[in-house]
Amino acid sequence: MHGFDTAASPEEPTRSSAPWWKDLSRYHWFVLVVAALGWLFDTMDQQLFNLARVPAMRELLAPAPGVSPAQADVEFYGSISTSIFLLGWATGGLGFGILGDRIGRAKTMLLTILLYSAFTGLSALSWDPWSFAAFRFLTGLGVGGEFAVGVALVAEVMPVRARPFALGLLQALSAVGNISAAVISLVLFELEERGAVGSAWRIMFVIGALPALLAILIRRRLKEPEQWQAASDEQLQKQLGSYSELFGNPTWRRNAIVGLIMAASGVIGLWGIGFFSIDLTRSVFRKSFENDLRVAGEAEKDREFIRLLVSKPQLLSEAKAVPFPNQLLSPAAGNKDAEVIYSEVQKRVKAGETPTASEIASSLSKTDDERARRLEYLSGEEVSGDAAAVEGHTDRISKRAKKLTNQLGRWAAFTSVMLNIGAFFGIYAFTYVTYYTGRKPAFAVAFVLAMLSTVMVFGYLTEFSQIFWMIPIMGFCHLALFGGYAIYFPELFPTHLRSTGTSFCYNVGRFVAASGPFALGAFSKFVFHGYEEPMRQAGVTMSAIFLIGLLVLPFAPETKGKPLPE
Repeated sequence: MHGFDTAASPEEPTRSSAPWWKDLSRYHWFVLVVAALGWLFDTMDQQLFNLARVPAMRELLAPAPGVSPAQADVEFYGSISTSIFLLGWATGGLGFGILGDRIGRAKTMLLTILLYSAFTGLSALSWDPWSFAAFRFLTGLGVGGEFAVGVALVAEVMPVRARPFALGLLQALSAVGNISAAVISLVLFELEERGAVGSAWRIMFVIGALPALLAILIRRRLKEPEQWQAASDEQLQKQLGSYSELFGNPTWRRNAIVGLIMAASGVIGLWGIGFFSIDLTRSVFRKSFENDLRVAGEAEKDREFIRLLVSKPQLLSEAKAVPFPNQLLSPAAGNKDAEVIYSEVQKRVKAGETPTASEIASSLSKTDDERARRLEYLSGEEVSGDAAAVEGHTDRISKRAKKLTNQLGRWAAFTSVMLNIGAFFGIYAFTYVTYYTGRKPAFAVAFVLAMLSTVMVFGYLTEFSQIFWMIPIMGFCHLALFGGYAIYFPELFPTHLRSTGTSFCYNVGRFVAASGPFALGAFSKFVFHGYEEPMRQAGVTMSAIFLIGLLVLPFAPETKGKPLPE
């Protein structure tokens, strides 16, 4: 490492026509690559979780192998696991933020990467929703710590003119981590559908353990920034990573509180709403795929299955396995007759009853039109069959449901790719906008666009083709804010509090943000439960969170063109 220039110039940057990267030495590039890889793998883990959440909940909540749990339970426990992950993320961020100032940026980065890699891998061993959430909490401890030390390291090493661009590139490359997770998901769900692997979501988490190998490179070559080394002499030991120092100084206290509110607004918007757009698009894809199945005659076959059970209800008891109600197809989109009638038959058979088609239709229907429609559904010539026929239908429906789940998994991964393509350009666009206009104007535009794009997606995305442009626009707008956080937060605090202050803003914001996914799940399950797709109304309502970040901007300092505080 001898001969590498590790110092960043404290001077005010001058205008230059040369590209910013011309200012970087070999060591500058090494630091940027290592920090970018650490954050890239960190975000890959986050996105693996987002893509694996629904398949994991479906498997872990299944009442029996091959039987789908209720969708409301999948969404509710998925939102709980996300909130717990964010709590771990926030807790780890605060703890490792202090360590980053006290023991050094490089050492702390090493610890965070080892931690999130280990527990990402262990997530593959989850046996129920709560063990899954526990592993995600422990993973979050490492994930939360990596960001603050990474941006502090890059901010302190880079030349002043190059600093916002390097930090923007660091954050923009997080989208590459997200896209990598989506590609892994696409491949594994394809292999699962072909029977080459068992549980794709479990393998996804095993792959997520591989970033631990990056720790070898960090330990061998990465040095602590000269600014941190200068600040860590004996006379400052008591102040390094001190919250009393952070809040004892009026300037740092104000910056910490303003940064916290700005971060909470964006993190709630992304993790409490934006990333759930992947789950929202599943419903759009599901409608399209189910319509294809209806055209192929699958809904009519399900009708024959139900009519067989109504005419010979004892077969339901004789069959070795039966499908779950929500795996059945009704004749038309939005129609729930198949699963409603099937559930009623199951209930009657368990009670020892043998109801007629007329009795079933009458007991389920609130209006004459509804009763007539369900009687029509159950009418026709008697369907012949035995327990083997029921099992044949069950096998057909179960295979169809598994194939549909894998299709949805692949397209959810593709949705993630679209979102993160937009994210990459949004983050890097923020870098250039803030360089020319200042931090505060760039944030103001980003908060407004994030809110409007969220309303657009959750309110109006209903067609398959809209995913190809609406989702990238929302990714551009949401993640542009996070490019701003990477640039702005290290500029708010002096060297001996930089990791602590940055971590406080970003991770206490996550404590607040942990309520976001829970709120979305609660709104969906309890407030808007009467709607066909309650997540839509919940997402539109919660998009107002971006206004909080906008309202706090007048109290934020402008740091454009200024050296880092010492």
